[in-house]
Amino acid sequence: MKNKVVINKVATIDIGSNAIRLLISNVFSINGKIHHTKNSLYRVQLRLGDDSFKKGIISQKNLKKLKSTLKSFKLLMDVNDVKKYLAYATSAMRCVKNSENLVIELEKETGIKVQIISGKKESEIVAKNDISAHIGKSKNYCFIDVGGGSTEVVIYKKSLFYKSKSFQIGGVRLINELVDESTWNEFKLWLKTNAVELKKLKIIGIGGNINKLYKISGVKYTKPLERRKFKKTLVSLEKMSYSKKLVKLKLNPDRVDVIVPAGKIYYFVMKTLGIKEIYVPRIGLADGMVKDLI
Repeated sequence: MKNKVVINKVATIDIGSNAIRLLISNVFSINGKIHHTKNSLYRVQLRLGDDSFKKGIISQKNLKKLKSTLKSFKLLMDVNDVKKYLAYATSAMRCVKNSENLVIELEKETGIKVQIISGKKESEIVAKNDISAHIGKSKNYCFIDVGGGSTEVVIYKKSLFYKSKSFQIGGVRLINELVDESTWNEFKLWLKTNAVELKKLKIIGIGGNINKLYKISGVKYTKPLERRKFKKTLVSLEKMSYSKKLVKLKLNPDRVDVIVPAGKIYYFVMKTLGIKEIYVPRIGLADGMVKDLI
């Protein structure tokens, strides 16, 4: 008789600047090796960045939505018999003035303990995802994770962690005109100082917007998206009407206005480093967080 495989469920919650995600994963052990697979994913549109980046607060309206979302996630975890969970908040919550009090309030009212993580930790978590199926045995590679409020960059040199940095450049910040020229210059200088020297460097794009751009471009999964095709896709989207993006491309309303600005950040990195293609493994913070749990 074969040994019975015991499957437990864990959950990871990513509280971003443009949306909140709950990922429920299956965790099991076979021959002493722990595996995890995706069970279900829930995404709720909530643009916390509009409040926090401009005023350093979360409006009562959005706070109410945030609490309701976390309460609903708690119920989903209960009915799915989730054994462990992690809830991480990123750029939008980092910019809230009374964030410590807010975290206490959220746990008291929703039963979810939220941790606000630094941009560096965010980068490290994203980099835990396995991307070997996409880039093969390449030893020099760079993760670019563009969110609503920040862009995280993690560089690996000879397969070992080399450098990482978080920049206050993101899709929601761009549409609110909250990124000045000096921030772009700092970003460019850091990239040129730390990444240009690396031979055969491969770029890995992380985040909902690059995932969607990759799908729209029509590139076969695991194949890289060429810079020329990437530019063509961005130009085409920029010309497309709001209604066409909703109907033809089936974009979520909260994605329509940020997808091109976010895409331009990835393109900026590629152009700055002279990279001709970007790999898109369709993973994110919530996926990397599973490794933190197991």
